[in-house]
Parts: sequence; C-alpha cells; structure tokens
Amino acid sequence: MLFTMIFFMIISLIILINILLSMILKKDREKITPFECGFDPFTSARLPFSVNFYLMTLMFLIFDVEIILILPILNLLNNLSFLSIYTFFIFLLILIFSLWVEWTCNLFKWIHFM
Repeated sequence: MLFTMIFFMIISLIILINILLSMILKKDREKITPFECGFDPFTSARLPFSVNFYLMTLMFLIFDVEIILILPILNLLNNLSFLSIYTFFIFLLILIFSLWVEWTCNLFKWIHFM
C-alpha cells in the first residue's frame, strides 16, 4: 500500500514538473503546427491546388477500389453461377467504358491544351 502511494506521488510530481516546465518554455511556430498536414494553418484556408492532381487522385482511387473488387472474383470464377459471371462481365464493361471516357476526355494528360 505504501509503495503504491509513493509511486503515485512520484508520478504526480513528474507530471506537475512537466506542466510547469512546458509553461515556461516559449512555443515557437513550428512546434504548434500540425506535423504531417502540409498546409500552413496561420494563412488563408483557400490555397490554390492543382485540379489535374485532384482528378488524377480521384481516378486512382476509383480504379484502385475496382481492382480490389475484381481480385477476389477472379479466384472464385470457376465456382460462380452464370448470373454471377454475367454480373462480373457487366462490371468489367462499365469499368472499361469509364476508362475509355476518361481517356477520350484527356483526363490522363497532366497539361491540358485548350
């Protein structure tokens, strides 16, 4: 019992010293900013960004999720019914059609010429 009380008193003392020392130390701008954010929180929130980068990111996300959906079906292709295979091929046709539309709209080009 005495050991537990002494242990908690030492921990409380360490926490109190830590709080007091952190109040004394001056916080500079880099220490109070978010670490992996990439944006400066002390400026305007309306920073310009690349629309091409945004579109490429969306396309990557969509096709990445579709590939995650396709891979398990390929393993089970022998055990699926006709309706399941038909649905899978319809899904593939939609995927190929969306890829074709993005390709014809020149969304894969980084620089668009008007």
